[in-house]
Amino acid sequence: MTKMQQAIEAAGFRTLNVDYASRRKPLEMLAEDIHPAIIRFAETTKGSTHFVCHSMGGLLARVYLATHPPKRLGRVVMLGTPNGGSEVADHLKNFIGYRKFFGPAGQQLVTIRDETTEALFQPPNYALGIIAGNRSIDPVSSSFFLPGPNDGRVTIAGTKVEGMSDHIIVNASHPWLIRHRSAIDQTIAFLRHGHFNNNDRNA
Repeated sequence: MTKMQQAIEAAGFRTLNVDYASRRKPLEMLAEDIHPAIIRFAETTKGSTHFVCHSMGGLLARVYLATHPPKRLGRVVMLGTPNGGSEVADHLKNFIGYRKFFGPAGQQLVTIRDETTEALFQPPNYALGIIAGNRSIDPVSSSFFLPGPNDGRVTIAGTKVEGMSDHIIVNASHPWLIRHRSAIDQTIAFLRHGHFNNNDRNA
C-alpha cells in the first residue's frame, strides 16, 4: 500500500497504514486486532476518518465498521474486494496449501457463505466507492475459475455490493490495483468528492 499511501498523503490527507495477521485469524478477530490503532488515529484526527482497502481488506473494513464505526466516519474506497466472494476461494478452500497460506479468513472469501459469515457483512451505511480491475496475470484462474470479466482473483460483478455509492473499472490486475495510477487518482477523487471522476473512467 506504500505507493497509494504516499499519493494520498501528497493529496493532503493524514494516513495510517494498518497491518494485520491475515493468515492466522478470521475476519471478526482481525477487526478487534486493528481497533486500538484505528481508534487512536481517529481520536487524534480533526477531520473525518476514511478507509482505503485492497482485496480482503475491504471485507475486513465492512466487519470492522459494522461493530466499531468511528464517530466521524468519512468515505470508504475498496479496490478488488470480493464483496460477493471469490470463485477462486470456492475451488481452492479445501486444499492444504490454500488453507495454510490464507488461513481462517481465506475460508470466509467464498461466494456461498453460511449464516454466521454472512451476518458479518452488513450493507454499507456509508459512502462507498468500489474500484474493480479487468486485467489478469493469472490465466488459469481467469479461464477456469472466474465467470466473466475479472482481475485474476475477483470478477467485476463480485466486487459490487448493494448500497455502494459508485463503481469504476480500471485496466489493472488484482495485485497491481493499489499501484495503478488511475486507481490511485480515482481513490483520491472519491475521498474528496464522494464519487469517481467521470472524465477518467475505464482508464
